[in-house]
Amino acid sequence: MSEGPRVDREGIHIERGLADSIAIDEDLDANVEGDYAFSDVRRRRLSGYVLVVFAALAVAVIDGGWLAAAGLVALAAWQFLSAWPLEVDEREAFLTACAEVGFPVGHASAALRFKGWRSRPRWSVVLYSAAEPSDRRALVVVDAVSGDVVEAPYVEDVEPVG
Repeated sequence: MSEGPRVDREGIHIERGLADSIAIDEDLDANVEGDYAFSDVRRRRLSGYVLVVFAALAVAVIDGGWLAAAGLVALAAWQFLSAWPLEVDEREAFLTACAEVGFPVGHASAALRFKGWRSRPRWSVVLYSAAEPSDRRALVVVDAVSGDVVEAPYVEDVEPVG
């Protein structure tokens, strides 16, 4: 039998040589390791500045462009108001979430999502117990600006598969 990709409880593993020979995209390649960072949400301010420039151009170039400029300035104001600083990274969110549940944590995952009209960032952290196989799981929502737990953690038992 040929040595190809193998699947086990750890996930899908493809040898480095095979991954290179079939040209797996870097963002799909599990062999890629290293630090990464989420883009800062404050990049929205850049689009706010661009909108302000377009508003000034609308007033200068278009006859009666003040109405378009007012709309652009309102949109720019929303961009500035929704440019929250991402003060809490996923590692800090994991630590906060682990402290909220009453079981030892094994596997975990975090996703950044946004809430409200100003798009405040929040981490949704899913935690599985360290038991093999996991017998409990939890969802903890952590504010990505203040680091506070903003919703009551949801914890449930996991039925064994088999």
